[in-house]
Amino acid sequence: MMNNKQRQRMTRHWTFMHSSIPQEYLSVKNPFTQNPDAVREGGKLYQQKCSTCHGAQGLGDGDIANSLNPSPALLAYMIQMPMAIDEYLLWSISDGGQAFGTDMPAYKDQLSRESMWKIITFMRAGFPSEAQRNNK
Repeated sequence: MMNNKQRQRMTRHWTFMHSSIPQEYLSVKNPFTQNPDAVREGGKLYQQKCSTCHGAQGLGDGDIANSLNPSPALLAYMIQMPMAIDEYLLWSISDGGQAFGTDMPAYKDQLSRESMWKIITFMRAGFPSEAQRNNK
């Protein structure tokens, strides 16, 4: 049996597995796959928009993570899961978590799709530190 926090966390995944995702995110692909400039820019955007909750390394340990219910997703692990396809990640960032009972903000009115792709590129690169991003 899952408690409420676990259930909230799994609702998006369940929706993806059983009902698909909104049409606007189907068959989209990230144009920046491992592009060093995109990783650098994505890292800056991630730091500004995501790290407060998800933490610098995507471990759900950001400054306000403990105040959120459910706690933020562990992106460092999630990015490696089979469900972490481009469509799913863009949908999650764009639409946020309100429909699923989480505090994840929707960024579709704050960030361009290009910026969201750069954040995804940064995550796929393994959440490199600023020093690692600048040495590439």
